[in-house]
Amino acid sequence: MTGLSTNTLNMFVLKVAARCNLNCSYCYVYNKADATWKQRSAIMSDETFEAALERIRLHCLLTGQKDVTLLFHGGEPCLLDTKRFDSWCTGAHQTLDDIATVHFMLQSNGTLLNERWAQVFQKHRVRVGISMDGPRERHNLFRVDHKGQGSYDKVAQGLAVLRNAGIPFTLLSVIPLGSDPLTIHTHFMSLGCSSISYILPDFSHDTIAPVLEEYGPTPCADFLIPIFDYWWFNGTLDVRITNFWNMARLILGGESGIDSLGNRPLRFAFIETDGEIEGLDVLRVCKDGITATGLNVRQHDFVDILQVSSLHAHAIFKGMPLPDDCRACPERTTCAGGYLPHRYSVMRGFNNASIWCADLLKLFAHVRQRMEVSTEETLRRQQALRTAMPIWKSETIWQNVPELAAP
Repeated sequence: MTGLSTNTLNMFVLKVAARCNLNCSYCYVYNKADATWKQRSAIMSDETFEAALERIRLHCLLTGQKDVTLLFHGGEPCLLDTKRFDSWCTGAHQTLDDIATVHFMLQSNGTLLNERWAQVFQKHRVRVGISMDGPRERHNLFRVDHKGQGSYDKVAQGLAVLRNAGIPFTLLSVIPLGSDPLTIHTHFMSLGCSSISYILPDFSHDTIAPVLEEYGPTPCADFLIPIFDYWWFNGTLDVRITNFWNMARLILGGESGIDSLGNRPLRFAFIETDGEIEGLDVLRVCKDGITATGLNVRQHDFVDILQVSSLHAHAIFKGMPLPDDCRACPERTTCAGGYLPHRYSVMRGFNNASIWCADLLKLFAHVRQRMEVSTEETLRRQQALRTAMPIWKSETIWQNVPELAAP
């Protein structure tokens, strides 16, 4: 094969546990619109994992890609025992090493980490992400166990394990609306992480109204802008703030490396504990069953998504249409509509600007002012890159894609 297929998937998200030892009130898997987790096996079996590896191998051979990331996810992936995790990583190398370089990631709530986990992470060079909400009082408001007890102390113990073993870790935090941003941020900076990602809370157009009524029209921007200024004037390159790094890349004419900005094809798919192949997991906030494709790694290839689901085919492989309301926006090629789940409404499907549109515009304007880069300069930079990299011409932001009906 002389070149890569347009149907490559850079990452496979393995939902190895369909249960969690925490019961976070805002969780999009267990406490939103979707309830399909109740019908799944709690832990992925060895047979399902092996079937997933074989399907990933076939996909790499089909597309010609030489690099692949396996992200262990949940629920809580550390509900697996360490021996099985070790065995699975070893099996992944045995199945894939002759055709592709394999990278491992794991996203955890951090409460179950111990020295045994650290040893396995070191052995397989696993990149670790930890979900956290801030200092103890704030974290324990929402990130509680099934008895309602806060989880901060266990997370702190898990982070200490990682630090003591010299394992770099990233922090992922859902923006705690109404909290003091610098209290949250400086606490995270004190924990020894390599990067921080602030996640805009997951709602749809059908559920956002009470949030905006309580916190005002731009609560996410009001939280992030003070953090941006702190980072801009006092920050260090040792800790990357993922949101701002990717906004800067977009403003300077480049590509986003995160799926919440830029409207580019996702290039990843989810594999559930029963082997079901699904689309973007966070779409569960929209409605029950929306992530399903009807495919399973035991019988189907990942490219079969193109034949069975217009929504997931566009989101994963082609890129979604720009919402009508965004076509005249000066940030149409940077923000490009915002995160897909945040565009959804029952009436119009995904043909809406993000519920956080006002926040994103306010944040982009602030970052542009600090960087002294206008929207016109961004477009000139993008044009220059398009000329130098013709492959960009195939992406959604440069062509019209038929609008999707509400699923």
